[in-house]
Amino acid sequence: MICVRTARPGFRGAAALLAALALVAGCSGSGGEHGGHGGTGAGRRIADTPRMTFAMVSHADTGDTFWNIVRNGAEQAAAKDNVKFLYANDTDGAEQAEAVESYIDQKVDGLIVTLAEPAAVEAAVRKAVARGIPVITVNAGGRFSRAYGALTHIGQDDAAAGREVGAELTARHAKKTLCVIHEQGDTSLADRCAGVRKGFHGPVANLTVDGADASAARSAVAAALRADRSIDAVVTLGAPMAALTAEARKQAGSTAQLATFDLDATVVRLLKSKDLAFAVDQQPYLQGYEAVDLLWLDKVNGNVLGGGRPVLTGPTLVTSKDVPKLAEYTGRGTR
Repeated sequence: MICVRTARPGFRGAAALLAALALVAGCSGSGGEHGGHGGTGAGRRIADTPRMTFAMVSHADTGDTFWNIVRNGAEQAAAKDNVKFLYANDTDGAEQAEAVESYIDQKVDGLIVTLAEPAAVEAAVRKAVARGIPVITVNAGGRFSRAYGALTHIGQDDAAAGREVGAELTARHAKKTLCVIHEQGDTSLADRCAGVRKGFHGPVANLTVDGADASAARSAVAAALRADRSIDAVVTLGAPMAALTAEARKQAGSTAQLATFDLDATVVRLLKSKDLAFAVDQQPYLQGYEAVDLLWLDKVNGNVLGGGRPVLTGPTLVTSKDVPKLAEYTGRGTR
């Protein structure tokens, strides 16, 4: 039997490989004994494996565009894999741990957890593993993942990404950089600024703001730029902060070049208008999609990627020349 599948746009690297593996399983026949994928009337292939429930707990603030993209990826993989997908988010580590405990009590088949505040969620993650619930960590806290018993971590190396940003700013002749941290206590954000400091050939000052208070964050960045006119580069650590900082820069009358971590439709528009020098893409869609798919593969076929090391989804630096493709992808919520 020969199976042909048209590749979906937006799949890259490991995602394409995993989709192909899932398709091969489906080619074994119409029955479910081999854990394959059955067809639907619409021609879409959906796993005919037993229905499972996976849950994700993230450190996202409500409405965060980055995490909307992560969820899009997770939900699309769940639909393909015949998985019920549950999601909870909170910026507070204790609340994240409580959500993990709740899902353990519900006896979910797999968990996806972020480790932005690793100490706060460690006990809950270890408890899930001890109860036989496989855990995959995503996005934040990759260096803690293996120690806590997770199958693997999916995301970028934030310190390495920061170094690339610092090196790029040096290549663009920046002399002094401001690194804006929008959530205090988030280890991944601290790692990014630390990486910028290592990669940049000049002084780097950190500024911590409350990313949940847009007006206060904007004012704080503007004040910092007014107070130190030698700052000629600003790095923000999330897409929503990029737009706020562009406004703050204008208010302060600063000409500092701006770079940001992460993408959304607004970041792409800023790239197009040259108000943003470059952005770091860590492919959040892929983080959500692969987390669900790898849990499913572990449950049905004992597969694990990474060999105990993180599965990297970034970083990639994107500029105005990448806008045509990025505009298409961000418009549909996959980049």
